[in-house]
Amino acid sequence: MNLFTLAITICGLALFETISSVDNAIVNAEVLATMRPRARKWFLFWGLLFAVFVIRGALPWIIIWTTSPALGPIGAFTATFSSDPAVLDAIGYAAPILLLGGGMFLILLFLHWLFLEDKNIGLPHERFFLEQGVWFYATTSIMLAVIVWFAIKVNPFMAFGAVVGSTAFFITHGFKQSAELAEENLIKKTRSDVSKVLYLEIIDATFSIDGVLGAFAFTLSVPVIILGNGLGAYVVRQLTVGNIQRIKNYVFLKNGAMYSILFLGIIMSLNAFHMDIPGWVSPLVTFLTVGWFFEKSRRHHNRSLALKAT
Repeated sequence: MNLFTLAITICGLALFETISSVDNAIVNAEVLATMRPRARKWFLFWGLLFAVFVIRGALPWIIIWTTSPALGPIGAFTATFSSDPAVLDAIGYAAPILLLGGGMFLILLFLHWLFLEDKNIGLPHERFFLEQGVWFYATTSIMLAVIVWFAIKVNPFMAFGAVVGSTAFFITHGFKQSAELAEENLIKKTRSDVSKVLYLEIIDATFSIDGVLGAFAFTLSVPVIILGNGLGAYVVRQLTVGNIQRIKNYVFLKNGAMYSILFLGIIMSLNAFHMDIPGWVSPLVTFLTVGWFFEKSRRHHNRSLALKAT
C-alpha cells in the first residue's frame, strides 16, 4: 500500500466511522448533559482510549484471528505486513469468507433501515420501501438463499460466512434495540455518573460493530483499521460535546451513512466472489455519497431558515 492509498484509506475509514456513529453521538450528548463536568471529561478521555484500543482495536483483530486461526494471535495482527507465502495463503483463503460475511451484515443493515426504520425521506423511493416494510423478511431471506447458492459453488465456507453475517446482524440488532432503550432510560432516570459512563461504553461497543465490519471493505490491515476507526471515534467524541446541535440540522446525514453501508457491503461481496475492486474505490464512494447527502442537508437547512425568516 503506497502512501497516497494509505492516506485516503485512513481518511475514508475515519469518515465512515464518524458518519455511521452520528445517531449514537446525538443520544450520548443527551446523556452527557445530565452528568457532572468531571464525569464527562472522564468519559471523553478514558472512554476514547477504551473505544479505540479495546473495542475498535480488538474486534478486527479477533475477526481476522477467527477466520484464520492458523495465524495465531500475533500473526493475525501483523499478517498484512508479512511476505511469508504461508501467511499470504492463509489470508487469501480466509478473506472471501470474512468479506462475504461482512458484506451480508452491511447489506442487511441497509435493507432494515430502508424497509422498517423511521427516517427523513431523502430520495423518493425511500417512502415507497418504507410503506412495504412487511416485505423486509421475505426480501432478505430470498437474497440470502441466492447468495448462499452461488457461494457454495465457489467455496462452502463462503456460504457459511454469509449465514454467519446474517446471524450476526439479527443478534446485534436485538442488542442495539436494547441499547437504545437503555440510553433513553439513562436520560429519564436518576443514576450515578459511574453507571452512566459504564452504560455508554457498553452501548458504544454495540454500535461499533457496523464500523468495524465496514472497515474491511477498505482494507484487511488491522493496524490501519485501528488508526482510521480510532480517528473517527475521536471526531465523534468531539462532536458529542461540541457541535451536536449543528449536526442535528443536517437531517440527511443518516441517509448518507446508510447508502455508504450499502455500497461497502456490495464491494465486500463482489471482492469475496473474486471480482477485484481497487482499494481506492471504497473511500471514494464513501466521500462522494456522504458529501452528496451533506450538501442536500445543507440546502434543506438553508431553505428551512429562509422559510422561518419570511
